[in-house]
Amino acid sequence: MDLGEVLRYEFFGNTVLAWAASVGLFLLVWAGLGVVRRLVRKRLLGSVGDGSPPALQIIRHVVSQTGGWFLILVALYVGSRLLAPTRWTEMIPQVVTIGLVVQLGLWATAALTMFLTLRRARQLAADPSTVAAMDLVGFMLRVVVWAAVLLVLLDNLGLDIAPLIAGLGVGGVAVALAAQNILGDLFSSLSIVLDKPFVVGDFIVVGDFMGSVEYVGLKTTRLRSLSGEQVVFSNTDLLNSRIRNYGRMFERRVLSSIGVIYQTPAEKLRRIPTIIREIVEKQDKVRFDRAHFQKFSDSALTFEFVYYVLTPDYNYYMDVQQSINLALFEQLAAEGVEFAYPTQTVFVSGATA
Repeated sequence: MDLGEVLRYEFFGNTVLAWAASVGLFLLVWAGLGVVRRLVRKRLLGSVGDGSPPALQIIRHVVSQTGGWFLILVALYVGSRLLAPTRWTEMIPQVVTIGLVVQLGLWATAALTMFLTLRRARQLAADPSTVAAMDLVGFMLRVVVWAAVLLVLLDNLGLDIAPLIAGLGVGGVAVALAAQNILGDLFSSLSIVLDKPFVVGDFIVVGDFMGSVEYVGLKTTRLRSLSGEQVVFSNTDLLNSRIRNYGRMFERRVLSSIGVIYQTPAEKLRRIPTIIREIVEKQDKVRFDRAHFQKFSDSALTFEFVYYVLTPDYNYYMDVQQSINLALFEQLAAEGVEFAYPTQTVFVSGATA
């Protein structure tokens, strides 16, 4: 048997020559893909480090999850194109499709994991209590990705997935109804993590309760009140309430007033707004806004004034208020102006003889 006859000899539906060409193309493509992957890793992404932009770090991690088995499947598919269709060669595209779906799942999971890892690192420095919620989000998203991969694989294998999807839908509704309170708190926790109406350390007021945020969990948020006890809210109830967040305050507007007696002369009344302004402007980190003779009250002539304390520190605000009140008391006393206090004058008409 000469070489020509050997090359024309057929087995498994293809000649030896066809098999040799297919194997050669397979090896060539496999080697080429390996070289390309190595170049991308070392040359293009080799300089990408922890301090690089997040997008490059995600791409590097995704590329690292490209398995050698996937390159073999791609090379196998390309090499099989040189073979005549047979029962065996017709199975190769289906196997490659399954491998591609699994690889897409790995890529999606890698990108998701790296994104959440980078965000988790930033979140850990800003608000450590929300890390648990982010970990749960990552787990749920990975479950969704691989559930989708599983459904695509089953459909590719020829199975009818419609009843399975319907069953999962009914089961999901049943679970949601049974655990709606827990799921409500869970999604409220995610809303707190993503929307950030407050973070750990903020001082907030919720209804009649106030305190510093101490912990944000999957189901509850905990405050440390001014009197020392811990106040626990469910996340759903918390987000359904009106929240006043003093932790986001940049400056504090102060509205105050004083009252002087009706016997105060007019020229001294005209001096009072100027006196108030001078006293307020002497304070550090304070911006004066206005001072006016506001109204005639029942037992006093009322002056209203407004100023801004340029720091959210409550103790500093109280120090400023105390300093202003003491200065007003001293200055008005020096001017001979008396503060009013609640009084009532009774006029008695004399009886006629």
